[in-house]
Amino acid sequence: MQTPSDRHEYPAHWEADVVLRDGGTARVRPITVDDAERLVSFYEQVSDESKYYRFFAPYPRLSAKDVHRFTHHDFVDRVGLAATVGGEFIATVRYDRIGAGGTPAPAPADEAEVAFLVQDVHQGRGVASALLEHIAAVARERGIRRFAAEVLPANNKMIKVFMDAGYTQKRSFEDGVVRLEFDLEPTERSLAVQYAREHRAEARSVQRLLQPGSVAVIGAGRTPGGVGRSILGNVRDAGYTGRLYAVNRAFPEDQKELDGVPACRSVRDIAGPVDLAVVTVPAEHAPAVVTECGEHGVQGLVVISAGYADSGPEGRERQRALVRQARTYGMRIIGPNAFGIINTSPDVRLNASLAPEMPRPGRIGLFAQSGAIGIALLSRLHRRGGGVTGVTGVSTFVSSGNRADVSGNDVLQYWYDDPETDVALMYLESIGNPRKFTRLARRTAAAKPLVVVQGARHGGVAPQGHAVRATRLPHATVSALLRQAGVIRVDTITDLVDAGLLLARQPLPAGPRVSVLGNSESLGLLTYDACLSEGLRPHPPLDLTTAASADDFHAALSRALADDTCDAVVVTAIPAVGEGPAGDAALAEALRSAAAAVPTKPVLVVHVELGGLAQALSAAASTAPQAAPSTAPRAAFSPPEEAPPAAPAQPPPPVRAPEGTHLIPAYPAAERAVRALARAVAYAQWRRDAADPGKVPEYEDIDEKGAAARIAGHLARGQGLTLGAQETCDLLGGYGVHVHRALPAPTPDDAAAAARTLGYPVALKATAPHLRHRADLGGVRLDLADEEQLRRAYGELTGLFGTPAELRPVVQGMAPRGVDTVVRAVIDPAAGAVLSFGLAGAATQLLGDMAHRLIPVTDRDATSLIRSIRTAPLLFGWRGSAPVDAAALEELLLRVSRLVDDHPEVVAVTLEPVVVAPRGLSVLGASVRLAPPPARDDLGPRTLPAY
Repeated sequence: MQTPSDRHEYPAHWEADVVLRDGGTARVRPITVDDAERLVSFYEQVSDESKYYRFFAPYPRLSAKDVHRFTHHDFVDRVGLAATVGGEFIATVRYDRIGAGGTPAPAPADEAEVAFLVQDVHQGRGVASALLEHIAAVARERGIRRFAAEVLPANNKMIKVFMDAGYTQKRSFEDGVVRLEFDLEPTERSLAVQYAREHRAEARSVQRLLQPGSVAVIGAGRTPGGVGRSILGNVRDAGYTGRLYAVNRAFPEDQKELDGVPACRSVRDIAGPVDLAVVTVPAEHAPAVVTECGEHGVQGLVVISAGYADSGPEGRERQRALVRQARTYGMRIIGPNAFGIINTSPDVRLNASLAPEMPRPGRIGLFAQSGAIGIALLSRLHRRGGGVTGVTGVSTFVSSGNRADVSGNDVLQYWYDDPETDVALMYLESIGNPRKFTRLARRTAAAKPLVVVQGARHGGVAPQGHAVRATRLPHATVSALLRQAGVIRVDTITDLVDAGLLLARQPLPAGPRVSVLGNSESLGLLTYDACLSEGLRPHPPLDLTTAASADDFHAALSRALADDTCDAVVVTAIPAVGEGPAGDAALAEALRSAAAAVPTKPVLVVHVELGGLAQALSAAASTAPQAAPSTAPRAAFSPPEEAPPAAPAQPPPPVRAPEGTHLIPAYPAAERAVRALARAVAYAQWRRDAADPGKVPEYEDIDEKGAAARIAGHLARGQGLTLGAQETCDLLGGYGVHVHRALPAPTPDDAAAAARTLGYPVALKATAPHLRHRADLGGVRLDLADEEQLRRAYGELTGLFGTPAELRPVVQGMAPRGVDTVVRAVIDPAAGAVLSFGLAGAATQLLGDMAHRLIPVTDRDATSLIRSIRTAPLLFGWRGSAPVDAAALEELLLRVSRLVDDHPEVVAVTLEPVVVAPRGLSVLGASVRLAPPPARDDLGPRTLPAY
């Protein structure tokens, strides 16, 4: 049992699970007085050479004094962390706070000496690098700003750990020892190193699940039927290239095989290694199975069984225990309540899922948190990929179920490197870490398209079984932030498949200009209208008439593709009377050959009941669907009518399209084709913009230190507070944001005195919460030219709305007329810091017309932000009005972004209204809220979600 040591309570929040370089996991936790035996056992398994590198001398065993020293910590000046697997130490790290002379010292000394020891068998797994991240975070929390380490010159591995960490370092050599000193403040390079290590580790952990060398299906029934027996048959029938085992404790001791697959009563009875275990036993029997798998060295689990968090509070506790138990042994979990996983690579051919048929191999990666939606996606791609639009299949498929461990973030890490995946399609019901997902999505989208549909958008709560952090941001805001990160957001799984097929088959368009041609004038006009509705720029449709031959289509498509004012072509086609399959084949070859001559522009086909043409398009691309399995298709959750054959059915290898061939996608409706094209156009523009993201400008008049001092002084008064008017003006003024002065007017005489101070003309405003920013209610009087008008207006307001104490009136100098806007910034605990912009007023609030960007905002972000709202034309001379000073507005956005980015204690800023005139702008109202900054898990050490 872990107990407090010396002075301070045990810091449970330092405990964390981490993914190591090879994809396995380890537990990082503080070392306590109860770890003496573990420490001694750990030390006995370290080689003499590693001990020499640690202590600079032969040190065969730890003395009782050493054990006491290394297990008794105050968790402030002396801290030790251990990495554990299976409850046993595999590595340790400790720091001791030191003073200027290198001797032990208490705070406020801000330097510490750090030292590591890693078991030889675990060296090279990235354990020391992970421990360095965690001990550095602990040290920063305890007020330590710098580490020092002394290393023997021959200890190249440890020197490399320090040198590769990315911190600002100083290196010296004295008395035969290398001394390294480095600051612990995260740098751009240290964060880049951390993210790169996170990427390699998480991608590798998913690779171990999707590319196993051996699979055990645990819970395969003795009689036909049942989930386990069905999955065993699916793995076997797909032609899995690795070793497959059936495991069931109920097997007779003399049973050696099941359906031609080696059978065992326990994983322990399998002679060789097992990389992946597919667990189908009831939830109450899972703990014993996980223990057996962990002790046998299984690398990962796919838990198909339900009865966990999907079944209520008791099941949620069972799920937490499952994850904790698996991580104890270094295993990762897909599920529980998962549909399974699929890898169509010819080197793997794994169908460890409830899908009765192996999908066609292809270039699309699929991730679904719902088994039902996973079935729908596989089914639609199977139908569309096998006839309607040519052969397009799946590279990998992951159904995460309750998503207790492996999530969409992990799969994104894998797909980013996977050469077999060109397009990623994801169905998400919850996003556990939006900040991380956005970061990974931005990087992935820069290399390959990422299309996402989010379910449960309007439910307000996460689906049962999903443990996610709360976000205060509305779904529309989260969607806008995802689009900013390059994610192609769609609303239905139909749109998901439509967009995925286009992006997997065709090049990205260079712009929004579209040529429409075909043999139906009506279908062409529908396509033209759909293009306009989606914001594309279509040319007038070219009607080839119903008499058009295949050669006519070829010539028209060739001319359109050769036109420099055309970026994409939509071909519309209706059946020709009496031509039949031969005509379909001729038309398909005509379109394919014309498109192949200009492979840089996308071509789409809108067809009406042209099954023959769709099949011909497939054949024209020199591809063919995978042969159907020899066994009859069966329901995913239903047992087969009889036992599968004893020998695996080996499917023939797929016939691939020639290198460089683009398959032409076909759609049954014009609006679906155009919608997919519009998303490809927007994504292509994002890719071009992402190549030059802009920069965060520096402003010489920003007083960052002064603002930090003000914030610290305010927070000393309390944990969270909204600043007063003058405090708000002072803080914003330090960042060059000047709020138009407003003076309180509790009486008519005070109002007159304020007006004399400010100078006429003035405005009189009620600032009570129910009247603030509600000019439509009559709580504002503008352009008051003298004291007589001011006093009259004061009497009108108090007569209409109540006493001055209720109204809280203020007097403010008149600002130049312009367009009223609102600027907001908020730090969301899940998504991070977000900057929002829109026009002020009830109409905008009703329409929800706000645009959003993640902070820090670049100059390009600011430019696009003010142009992203639907009412943006009002800023740029709509109906003859004078355009506003867009440059001044962009600068204001950048300054607010800098304030929030520099000072995470600023958790909310609202500037309303901001009147933007043809020259300059005026901030007429402002509020700022301060609070201790929320934890930034993206800046801290790498960790898996806590369970």
